[in-house]
Amino acid sequence: MSSFKIFDIAGSGMTAQSLRLNLVASNLSNADSVSSSVEQTYRSRQPVFAAQLQEAMDKRNTPVGVQVLGVVESQAPLRMEYAPDHPMANDEGYIFKPNVNTIEELTNMMSASRSYRDNVEVANTAKQLMLQTLRLGQS
Repeated sequence: MSSFKIFDIAGSGMTAQSLRLNLVASNLSNADSVSSSVEQTYRSRQPVFAAQLQEAMDKRNTPVGVQVLGVVESQAPLRMEYAPDHPMANDEGYIFKPNVNTIEELTNMMSASRSYRDNVEVANTAKQLMLQTLRLGQS
């Protein structure tokens, strides 16, 4: 395995966690939005990740990175509140709020931030090891 593959793997992890952080930011910024119908209400979005298995199967025992398969909307029920005086209330007096769980999102944010930081640390450590290896040849 090439030593440079480390940077590809760490980079794919950073890309995945960056997407995760962007989705957390979107979910948190829309957590208190209000709508007058189920169709217009924001739904929590989550990333779907997978190991890059095809490359691993082709090269046997090769480390693999992270592949972003897509983004899915949560199927959890929306929050419905009776607020007949609200300007966005529907004909029955209800408003609809997103299915965003702020505690879960904050936990996702902390986890994604730490994973991103860990991937940066892996890349920095690999760089330092390569530089030290090059310096060995200078002695």
